[in-house]
Amino acid sequence: MYMSRVDIENCPKVKRLNIINSVTGIKPANLIGTKSNEGLPNLAIVSSVVHLGSNPAYIGFVLRPTENVPRHTYENIIQTGYFTINHIHSNFIDRAHYTSAKFEREISEFDACGLSEEYLFEFEAPFVSESRLKIGLVHAESVPINSSNTIMIVGRVEHLQIDDKAIDERGYIDLDKMGDIGISGLNSYYELNKTKELPYARVNEVPDFKNEKIKSAK
Repeated sequence: MYMSRVDIENCPKVKRLNIINSVTGIKPANLIGTKSNEGLPNLAIVSSVVHLGSNPAYIGFVLRPTENVPRHTYENIIQTGYFTINHIHSNFIDRAHYTSAKFEREISEFDACGLSEEYLFEFEAPFVSESRLKIGLVHAESVPINSSNTIMIVGRVEHLQIDDKAIDERGYIDLDKMGDIGISGLNSYYELNKTKELPYARVNEVPDFKNEKIKSAK
């Protein structure tokens, strides 16, 4: 199937949404934990978490516009300056998914979706107890993306809690061992299986792929 920009723009809204949300492939599945100044906890599933720097460590994620629909996650981060990122695993996909429902401000997604608040390191934002990889972040900046009317939330990593069985002495984290899952589109979930580990790529160590291709074609 081929689609031009005009085809995409003329596509029915839901179909267009499904296509464009899926074309990027598998995305990380995470829960963002926040709390309001009034002490009301909030939990939201996101699939846009990205690495932005290692030293110092920064991580970001994208939020949709806030004008027409209340965005409690964004409001809480702006109010308090704290949030958590928690990996989603195969044993609580359903509970994580339904945090995307538009609950009223006073209703905690933790309670409504059967997940547990956990407070660690004297950090103000709630972590998800069921998650085996938790990140505590301080809000560093909000970057408007004018072309899509979205916002990139940038956080500085303050705390990391990683399952000991999933990280080796080199610092490599095995997502497969934790049962991590990924998202395609808005509601399709995939298990992650480690397929291969390759060395750091150096120019003088690149295999002779050209000859391999010629040999395999014969």
